[in-house]
Amino acid sequence: MTIVETVLVFALIPLAIYGVITLLTLRPKATRIQRYRPGQEWNYAPVWWSANPAGLTTGVHQPAEIPVEGRTAKGGARGNW
Repeated sequence: MTIVETVLVFALIPLAIYGVITLLTLRPKATRIQRYRPGQEWNYAPVWWSANPAGLTTGVHQPAEIPVEGRTAKGGARGNW
């Protein structure tokens, strides 16, 4: 590989990639959507959030399963596996 090819591969191509990334991050703010800032009026309907949306529809609490009699746990501080 010649010196010119080496410079193109190891210097100019990475610089071109960094340049494209820089141009993408420096786009004008006009392309961004409006963000809510503290103190601004909230013009949107309230939304309830739940980590388990399926759990909201049941409305009934499901009891935990009753464990089988006897010792079911293994291990512990003694290391009896």
